[in-house]
Amino acid sequence: MLDVRFSSALKAMLLLGHADEQGSPILSSTQLARSLNTNPSLVRKLMVPLVQDGLVASVKGRSGGVRLGRPADQIALREIYRSAIGDKPLWAPRPEGPRECLVTNHSAQYFANLTNETESAVLGVLAGRTLADSLDELRAIDKVAGTVDVPPRPAL
Repeated sequence: MLDVRFSSALKAMLLLGHADEQGSPILSSTQLARSLNTNPSLVRKLMVPLVQDGLVASVKGRSGGVRLGRPADQIALREIYRSAIGDKPLWAPRPEGPRECLVTNHSAQYFANLTNETESAVLGVLAGRTLADSLDELRAIDKVAGTVDVPPRPAL
């Protein structure tokens, strides 16, 4: 099963950044859930580490919700990834079996090395991009696609 925590957290952060740019910086879990095609309870669980890491701020009350914890140009995608994924490795290794040959004797170490190298490369790419950069990339894609930006829908 694929882990969608990072892509979900990133999309939520992009939605919050866009809402902030549009003058509506606070979004409810219901609004985010609608855009993520999930339920508000799952969104609230997704927000917990992002709030703990200061990437998102929680606003209490009837018209509460969440907003960016700091400006979009000060949030690196690497931070969102680390917050959403935690210490979970990029790929999970297969359980070790009997050690009978070159492959079975060393595949676990090989896979760990490969995972570490790949994850370092991924984190390097994500460290070089901010949430603001990502919103700019979405605007460029939108311009090429010729679609119209639709403002976030109000909470029900």
